[in-house]
Amino acid sequence: MRKSAILLAILALLAFAAPVSAITNGDPDAGRHPYVGLAVFDVNGTPSHRCSASLLSPTVVLTAGHCTVGTSAARVWFAEIVQGNLEYPFSGPTSYDGTPYTHPDFCNPCAGGLPGFAKFDVGIIVLSEAVPIAVVGRYADLPAEGLVDTLANKAALDFTGYGVNQHFVGGGKPFWGGPRVRLFATGELIAPTQYVHADWVIKYTLNPGQGNGGTCFGDSGGPDLLGGTDTVIAVNSYVTNTNCAGVGYSSRIDRGETLEWIESFL
Repeated sequence: MRKSAILLAILALLAFAAPVSAITNGDPDAGRHPYVGLAVFDVNGTPSHRCSASLLSPTVVLTAGHCTVGTSAARVWFAEIVQGNLEYPFSGPTSYDGTPYTHPDFCNPCAGGLPGFAKFDVGIIVLSEAVPIAVVGRYADLPAEGLVDTLANKAALDFTGYGVNQHFVGGGKPFWGGPRVRLFATGELIAPTQYVHADWVIKYTLNPGQGNGGTCFGDSGGPDLLGGTDTVIAVNSYVTNTNCAGVGYSSRIDRGETLEWIESFL
């Protein structure tokens, strides 16, 4: 469990101090998901870590609870390329400032083994200034209640987020590296009936060695989209190994109480 806790924490790594990763085997998003942004969170007034996030309305941004918990402020960029932005990680004309909130039932670690490790890992950022529709083109959509329960095994998922997608080996030790650019990849849902905690997490494939896409370090809070749509069914929560392979876990947002909490900000 300690190893899992470390891996969840790494998903929201200090992006401006260490090499981290996001979408594995990804391509440039190329305008597919303009409502996905890069969020930086402050702890005690100092930039601490970053995550990905989805804009649901002009002022409401969806991310992971372990990104927002314990933070005092946040700012979000929606440019596809944030690498080289001299304002990063501080506020400025190119970012939108906001106040973070964490789902009241979020816990980490939780009882119930690996799939139950992070429960209700959902967070919200309420922006102090509206993001004009001209900036993002459209907003992410919330799912219908219980949508995940209707999906078949191997249902297509789209992943998008900021970070890197390159696995290097240096000094005899592998590490992830690359620029802060919004990337896109596809993956597959592992049917929720195959494990016990389907009420709050989904499980999905991470197989970069087989040419498929996935999520990795630095991509916490990014959306798991129903393939080919703008519908967010879950937010990225944690992976189970440092190679970001095998399976990953995300927190469902299609459960009634979670949707109700999110919609209270809209």
